[in-house]
Amino acid sequence: MSERHFRVWRGDSEGGEFVDYTIDVEPGMVVLDCIHRIQAQHAEDLACRWNCKAGKCGSCSMEINGKPKLSCMTRMNTFGPDETITIQPMKTFPVVRDLVSDVSFNYRQNARIRPLKPRPRGKDGEHRMYQEDVDRVQEFRKCIECFLCQDVCHVLRDQDAMERFTGPRFMIRLASLEMHPLDTDDRVPEIRDEFGSGLCNITRCCTEVCPEHIGITDNAIIPLKERVVDRYYDPLMWLMRKITGRK
Repeated sequence: MSERHFRVWRGDSEGGEFVDYTIDVEPGMVVLDCIHRIQAQHAEDLACRWNCKAGKCGSCSMEINGKPKLSCMTRMNTFGPDETITIQPMKTFPVVRDLVSDVSFNYRQNARIRPLKPRPRGKDGEHRMYQEDVDRVQEFRKCIECFLCQDVCHVLRDQDAMERFTGPRFMIRLASLEMHPLDTDDRVPEIRDEFGSGLCNITRCCTEVCPEHIGITDNAIIPLKERVVDRYYDPLMWLMRKITGRK
């Protein structure tokens, strides 16, 4: 057991400050354990969102020493013995109270995306797909909606572009639909115009913070960008649109 020092942001939408706490930390503890101990010993009114404590619900997202992380998956033995651990809510979203952020922006983005529009079943009543096509979109289903990728995205955080860019999490959802072997909807115009695929400049910061190790940039965002470029910036495709009147 060792004594560790924490700086925890306390406040609400009107403002706040960092408050210092010192607790005893035992081997095997994660940051979420320490938050619970701070609640038990020093600040029973400290607000913190969590649920599964197994890295699968995405509820306990926050910033730990300036990096977006799941507090239930951040082990205390990854910090130096004399290091102060600074804990604060996700910066990209409005603060509700203490470590709890208002992530309703993400649910509004999700509601904007049209659901799967599958092609008709075959004469035998079955849908058939190649396994490689299934594998391609299956990766995106691992998302636990922790919104760490949304939090770290510099477009959403620094460029005040929330109404023009849907963010990496929803680029994943769009990719899962656009690449789905059964989907018949044409989403490319919306991906460019409404969801702002062109605003992402491929820093891969979203991929780096994903706890499920989804290849957000390489496997979702870049392929969507390529589809937009093929449709709107290839001279032959431009001519074809003029002839057919397709958007």
